Amino acid sequence: MANGHMPLDEVLMIIAIGAYVVGALALLVYFFSRAEWLKHLAIPLAIAGCAAQFGQLVARYEITGIWPLLNLYGSLSLFAAVAVLIFIIFAFRYDLWFAGGFVLGLSALFLAYAITWNEGTMPAVPSLQSYWAKIHVPLVVSSYAAFMVSFVISVLFLVKYYFERSLARQSASSAGSTGTQWLNTIPSLAQLDVLIYRIVAVGLPLLTLGIITGAMWAHESWGHYWQWDPKETAALFSWIVYAIYMHLHTRNAWRGMRTAWVSVIGFLSIMFCYFGVNLWISGLHSYKV
Repeated sequence: MANGHMPLDEVLMIIAIGAYVVGALALLVYFFSRAEWLKHLAIPLAIAGCAAQFGQLVARYEITGIWPLLNLYGSLSLFAAVAVLIFIIFAFRYDLWFAGGFVLGLSALFLAYAITWNEGTMPAVPSLQSYWAKIHVPLVVSSYAAFMVSFVISVLFLVKYYFERSLARQSASSAGSTGTQWLNTIPSLAQLDVLIYRIVAVGLPLLTLGIITGAMWAHESWGHYWQWDPKETAALFSWIVYAIYMHLHTRNAWRGMRTAWVSVIGFLSIMFCYFGVNLWISGLHSYKV
């Protein structure tokens, strides 16, 4: 903090977290109440928070002169920003704001955790000082962001699916219950299924390109395209899970509840790839000291 003033990038980070927290609360209440004014309050907050995050990354690069995505602090900031951006695009297109409380809430949590990894302006190790860093990292992190949004929709699909099954087993008198009326405000299972597919269809090509560019970077830095490093192996496993999802979605017997579960499993594998491997397992991509 120079001259008693907080750096611009930190100010923008605080603005983003604040916007996401307030927006998440508004959209969570909207999720249950469908009070339109809450949605109209949260939309500009989501946009402002997302813009502040991208501004924070640019400001950090301008202030430090160091590419900001080479540590967990920077990559998590991009992860949250792109997740919110993808959500906003789909929400405007498909009126998906009812899910926004969960997306913004998760983004705020990831950002809060990112702050604990702020290492200041430490320069990157030599192997990371490559032009590939500006290609590979944004691709991979953006794929993770898309998968986070598809995960949220998948969970909502499963909630609705099992809720509808539960109501179907009850008496016909439950047809006009509050729970049923609320359930009807969520898009149909078929619509949610299509949304999951379209969002995964954004994430999988990004992950594919991320793995390819990562192999190119590895060859330049270490002389090998693939070394079965824990991170490489975990990324390949996640890619296989989502490739299986895309294949199964072409089959009517699997489309719906089963593919929603595959999407959930895929995101859990992404979280292990992102945090488990980087923090708990020693390897070429580890953040462990």
